[in-house]
Amino acid sequence: MVNASTNSTAEASRSRRTASEVITEALREAILRGILKGGQRLGQEELAAQFGVSRLPIREALRQLEVEGFVLSYPHRGVVVSTLTPEEVQEISEIRLALETLALRLTIPHLSEDVLQQADAILSKIDQETDLLGWSELNWQFHKTLYTPANRPRLLTLLKNLYATANRYPLTSYKAQSQQEHRKILEACRHRETETALKILEQHIEATAKMPVAYLKRENSEDASQEIGN
Repeated sequence: MVNASTNSTAEASRSRRTASEVITEALREAILRGILKGGQRLGQEELAAQFGVSRLPIREALRQLEVEGFVLSYPHRGVVVSTLTPEEVQEISEIRLALETLALRLTIPHLSEDVLQQADAILSKIDQETDLLGWSELNWQFHKTLYTPANRPRLLTLLKNLYATANRYPLTSYKAQSQQEHRKILEACRHRETETALKILEQHIEATAKMPVAYLKRENSEDASQEIGN
C-alpha cells in the first residue's frame, strides 16, 4: 500500500525527525500520488505493522493528516482518505485568493533583494523539475519565500495546508503558464508595483483552480456513466 521500511523509527532518529513525522510524510505522499485513493480506509493496526512501529505514532500521523485535510475520522468506521468535490476545490481557491493577496500586500514593503533572489532561484529549480510532487513543493516554496517577510506565521500555516490539499490533483499542462505568471509576480514585486502584483496573483490563483475543478467534474461524470452502464 505505502512504500515504507521497517526501520522507519531508526531513519527518523538519524534525520532528527520523529516516527510520526516520517509516517505522516509517507502517507501524505501516497495520497498525493494516488496510491491511497479517496474513501480508502486506513487501519491503525495494519499501518503499524507496515511501518514497524506502535500505534501511537500512527495515531499522531493520522491526526496531523486530518488537520491538513487529507483524511477524515468517523466514529465506528475509523479513518479514511478524504475526497474533494469540485465545489470544495473552488472554495479552497477562493480562500487562497483572499489570504494570498493579503500576504502579498503585507510583504511587498519588506522584500529585500536577497529574498527576491531566493525566489528567482526557486523558479529556476521549477524549470528543471520533472516530478509532479517535486514541482508542487517548489511551487509552495516560491510563494512561501515571498510571503515570509510579512511576518505572519499563522497566515503561512493556513496557506501551507491549503496548498497541500489543492496539490492532490494534476496540473502538469499548466506548468509553463504558471512559471510565466510567477516571473511576472516576482518582477512586479521587485519594482514595488503592488497593485500589478496583486492582479497577476489573482489571475494565477483563479487559473490554478480551473483545471482541478474540470478534472473532478470529468471524473465524476465518468463514474456516473459507468454506474448507468452497469
